[in-house]
Amino acid sequence: MARSLTNDPKLHQKENMPNSSNELISIDHIDIVMVGTTHPGNIGAAARAMQNMCFKNLVLVDPQCPIGEIAYARSSGAHDILDRRKTVRSLKEAIADCHLVAGLTARQRSLPWPEMDPQQISQEISSKGSGMRVALVFGREHSGLTNDELTLCNYMVSIPTNPDFSSLNVASAIQVMCYEVYQTLSRHQLKVPEAGEPPATSQDIEGYMSHLQQVLETTEFLDPDNPGLLMQRLWRLYQRVELSKTEVNILRGILSSVQKYKS
Repeated sequence: MARSLTNDPKLHQKENMPNSSNELISIDHIDIVMVGTTHPGNIGAAARAMQNMCFKNLVLVDPQCPIGEIAYARSSGAHDILDRRKTVRSLKEAIADCHLVAGLTARQRSLPWPEMDPQQISQEISSKGSGMRVALVFGREHSGLTNDELTLCNYMVSIPTNPDFSSLNVASAIQVMCYEVYQTLSRHQLKVPEAGEPPATSQDIEGYMSHLQQVLETTEFLDPDNPGLLMQRLWRLYQRVELSKTEVNILRGILSSVQKYKS
């Protein structure tokens, strides 16, 4: 006698699993940011990778190529993503409203930065919930991200590769990251944003750091002609703290009081 599918415990177990890998999810709180891209085919291939994994938002920072026939052909039908793309002049502008920024890089830096692999950053993104706007930042094909650009990121992310051939095509790197994040989010229920103090955005932190540098120069703690790595180290410190908007306002109020006293 044939077994009834409705009485199959394995079938019921599969039906009751939340966010199975086959369930379509919408990832609209994460931006894929491409900096200084020089080949339109890479932009098209990135759009295809995003569409494969339910990502929607593509941001181009100072692209060095036209977004035309080649990009659309390489996108293999992911035209909506290219049509909706956002183009800006600087990385600061691209991530202004983001709360968590991860920069992809294969190069070791002179100043150590909080580092994760794709699985770890995917878990971090999942734990923050849908209320946190995220940017995954990918650098130029030939040189990646500059140190100044990496300073704007909370984390440095490296994709494990053959150490003798570690350079990944930028579109391939985007495919890997989109896959890892999609798999993690599809297995976990995203947290609903809790009521309370909103987190500081990248623009909030950048404004505070500019204010801090002004005060440090005014008090002669920082020599503008020989700054060394002081500001980069302070950036790294504040990126780890995960400040709220209220905390940034308090810190800027303290800086303003120092400026008032100094004057």
